[in-house]
Amino acid sequence: WLGLIICTGLTVVVAGLDLGGFSILTVLLIASFKCSMVLYIFMHLKYESNLIRLIFIIAVIALAIFIGLTFTDISFRQV
Repeated sequence: WLGLIICTGLTVVVAGLDLGGFSILTVLLIASFKCSMVLYIFMHLKYESNLIRLIFIIAVIALAIFIGLTFTDISFRQV
């Protein structure tokens, strides 16, 4: 619980900072870490088989690729 509370506080602090385009990326990384903590600890992913862990890792990598491609698209748009 304490880790989730600390990450939530960190999210609020980062959202208040002026980091430009990196603020969204930082908040998304913190949210991904919080999601991983919930899955691993509270949903007992640490007790599952290696196949389930592999599927989880592949899903996280795919999500990271999609988010990265989205940021690439946004950064190269002409306004």
